[in-house]
Amino acid sequence: MRSEDVPVLIVGGSLVGLSSAIFLAWHGIRTLNVERHRGTAVHPRAGHFQLRTLELFRSVGLEDVIRRTSEEQYDPNGGIAAVESLAGPEIATYIANLNTGVEDVSPSVRFFMTQQALEPILRTRAEQLGAELQYGTELVSFEQDADGVSAVVRDVGSGAERTVRARYMIAADGNRSPIRERLGIAMRGRGLISHSVTIYFRADAAPLLRGRNLGVIYVFNPVLRGFFRLEKSGRSGFLAVNTVGDTSRPEATRVADDITEERCIALVRAALGVPDIPVHVDDVATWRAVADNAERYLDGRVFLAGDAAHTMPPNGGFGGNTGVQDAHNLAWKIAMVINGAAGPGLLETYDAERQPLGKLTVEQAYTRYVRRTAPYLGTDDIQPVVDEWRMEIGHKYHSSAVLSEEDDDGALHEDPRESRGRPGTRAPHLFLERGGQRLFVLLSGADGGAWRDAAHAAAGQLGGLALDSYMIGSAGDLTEPGRAGGFGDRYGISPSGAVLVRPDGFIAWRTKKMAPKETAPAAVTTLVGVLSSILSRG
Repeated sequence: MRSEDVPVLIVGGSLVGLSSAIFLAWHGIRTLNVERHRGTAVHPRAGHFQLRTLELFRSVGLEDVIRRTSEEQYDPNGGIAAVESLAGPEIATYIANLNTGVEDVSPSVRFFMTQQALEPILRTRAEQLGAELQYGTELVSFEQDADGVSAVVRDVGSGAERTVRARYMIAADGNRSPIRERLGIAMRGRGLISHSVTIYFRADAAPLLRGRNLGVIYVFNPVLRGFFRLEKSGRSGFLAVNTVGDTSRPEATRVADDITEERCIALVRAALGVPDIPVHVDDVATWRAVADNAERYLDGRVFLAGDAAHTMPPNGGFGGNTGVQDAHNLAWKIAMVINGAAGPGLLETYDAERQPLGKLTVEQAYTRYVRRTAPYLGTDDIQPVVDEWRMEIGHKYHSSAVLSEEDDDGALHEDPRESRGRPGTRAPHLFLERGGQRLFVLLSGADGGAWRDAAHAAAGQLGGLALDSYMIGSAGDLTEPGRAGGFGDRYGISPSGAVLVRPDGFIAWRTKKMAPKETAPAAVTTLVGVLSSILSRG
């Protein structure tokens, strides 16, 4: 049996598997993806992408091509509303415009895009960066030991098998993850909600929009409950149906049972509100709406990501976005351990940071499902709605890779417009300039030269750790276009303060100001201790 070695084996070649390959390759780590399907997505699912997702794709050079492709399909500023039918009255408006106010908190925007269009872009970028992608290849078995993972993979067409030896393995193998099952990791949560269908159709619905820019359209009428999305032309789209008819009857949630083309056409017509509108059904996908989170995201050298770690209803668009963020959080940690910059303990922070947020996100998706689609389930035991700002870019991490401050309340989220550089939160957005070129990550205030110099010295003491250091101000490395003082205000520090930003853009540590008697050697000692702690260097 032929064998090969690779630092990271990724099982899955869809959205999260491809994102994992890209982020690892960006850090210089060689990967191998195996995917049992013969290509990327064939269904246009996962169409609502959040701010954080585009920020992450922006960081690896993908923002421009993604935005261009997105705008060919959908208006970037669509809203989210509920209707009795598209031809009928509106019931509620959840978000009038997806991108109102985003320029104050992010360099990116929310966008709509089909996974069918996005995945080929990701595949191309992964290959450009050197990732190896093998479609039509499935995982047969695996075993792990103290030094790595030994896997057997099979070519689906020929049946030929070979072994792959990897230091780490990422399970991005979907909501019914065989790897998760093999590891005996249980799923906890609400369980199965409905046997749903998604109907991909063509129909001339443009006149029914009546000039409204609706990106996601929830439908709530006696025939069905679900949502649909139309492409820019208004002549094609898909309808997701979660329940049909009387929701007091058990068959209401078994939409996928005995689904026929005639039934699909009737459901699309009920959603559009025109009984005789011509409808052509291109395809039908059946799926299980589930709200569960894995009890842990790692087992030895194997990590769960995406749907393998958390399954949730599509309400709020959290599923794919959460998976991309899993991949980004994990990639830099694996890279630093493989490169010798961090100790293995850093990898444990993936579970500490992502698993609680996965649980929160699953519950928030369930809350939106109940309130927008299935109020018959009752609202007594659901979480209150956490707003989109907090859920998209207001996450707070609590782990050994963050040095929290004394007043940290342990919450999993806060308003990103108020976080002001608090450790564990995403670095606040602020454009800075270096020779006219805008940057996004920064370190010290205008009087923080000692911290800048200490960073270089600390990196040297830690074996040449890659650590960029910038002082912000007119006499510093970077300047603020416009009003001065914005950096200190947004990051909650004085001119002599400093923040340490992790490779994923989260604040790892902050000192609001330098003590009057603090010397340059003391600053070096402080930073060596901070970095050693964060990187599990002992």
